Amino acid sequence: MTHDELRHAAKLYLDQEVHPQFRSEIEDLLKAENWPELTERFYATLSFGTGGLRGMIGGGTNRMNPSMIRSATQGLAQYVAAAVPRGASAVIAHDSRHFSDLFSLEAALVLAANGIKTYLFKALRPTPVLSFAVRTLKATTGIVVTASHNPPEYNGYKVYWADGAQVLPPHDLGIIEQVRKVNGRFKTMTKEQALAQGLLVEIDEEIDGPYAAMVKNQALRPELFHTSRVKVVYTPLHGTGITTLPRIMKDLGVTLSTVSAQAVTDGSFPTVSSPNPEEHAAMALALDQAKNEGADLVIGTDPDADRIGIGVPWKGDWVLLNGNQLGALLTDYIFLSLKELGRMPSKPVFINTIVTTELHQAIAHSYGIRTERVLTGFKYIGERIREFESSPEGWHYVFGGEESYGFLFGTEVRDKDAMSSAAITIEMALWHLSQGRSVMEALNDLYGCFGFY
Repeated sequence: MTHDELRHAAKLYLDQEVHPQFRSEIEDLLKAENWPELTERFYATLSFGTGGLRGMIGGGTNRMNPSMIRSATQGLAQYVAAAVPRGASAVIAHDSRHFSDLFSLEAALVLAANGIKTYLFKALRPTPVLSFAVRTLKATTGIVVTASHNPPEYNGYKVYWADGAQVLPPHDLGIIEQVRKVNGRFKTMTKEQALAQGLLVEIDEEIDGPYAAMVKNQALRPELFHTSRVKVVYTPLHGTGITTLPRIMKDLGVTLSTVSAQAVTDGSFPTVSSPNPEEHAAMALALDQAKNEGADLVIGTDPDADRIGIGVPWKGDWVLLNGNQLGALLTDYIFLSLKELGRMPSKPVFINTIVTTELHQAIAHSYGIRTERVLTGFKYIGERIREFESSPEGWHYVFGGEESYGFLFGTEVRDKDAMSSAAITIEMALWHLSQGRSVMEALNDLYGCFGFY
């Protein structure tokens, strides 16, 4: 782009951007004539993909900022209005990242200005709680402002449909088409106006309570939480899990030993280089605390609490299990328990993705379970759940997951759910301990039975 083209693009952006911090970034770059940085900010427009938006935070069309959030949400509003001309509604949640609260409010005000009743969580909440809320409130669509486990300079925006799963065709392509038509023209209103007109409703306990109850009701052997003891160290990695998991586990009878330095919700993620429970460095504080406290299990969740990582003691040290290993343990425990307790649904199904280990299929087959593989991305598991429910064949999704540390037990949520996964993981650990074996010994037993994958 030429300097004149950059000046023109920056002027158009400044005409739309109202937030002073993002405006001043561009104004300062123009004053300094920092053409390389201005080129980076304006050579492209942050594209709305099949899942939404994701990018670095900052001023400019190639960054995450209030102006881009408003434009994307205007496109979503246009699509929703066409799909559901009357009675459309939306739910919005956000994580602990920088400006997530601002971005979620901006999105809510655009939807409200377009006549779409919007439920906005008063504070940060896990992604699975958003999915649950969409279904509970029978909303048309949902948004969660998050960039998952990306570095702190990033943020994102994921869109859900009425079934509580991330959007798929035809909705994703239809939304993208509408976003392209916006061209900087969006509607908005003040928060006070939206509240007064009933177009904005703030929520918390009306969803938190039912969600917590749902997770607790999923327990297969609830007596284990009361008759056995397990020491669990938990790190939310500065994210949303701290709002939800301790409450659920306390109600079940498990007091988590939380890593206090990482229990602070902070979008800078000051104690880690990357808030990813897959990485040993991110889990190091939790592992050290577990060693000092003689714990039985370490659990970590990413900032939006849809993915879970665990650590277990083994031969005098601690080992982090990968997503394939935890998935194998959960597949075995869930189907074993359902069979033993006489609670296996008719025509049960297990699902994982094409990049996930086939060990899961071998375990599920040993219990007589139908298995399926879908494309990479949890939205495809959500799609199959919806298809089962609308089919007369009577198949029932029970459990599924993917190697990237994402699992879902049951159908009340339609995305990865680290909160319910943590609860069933702790129950699984309790059961193995009650049988006189550690979690690692249980995993090795599975290898002995099914072989190495």
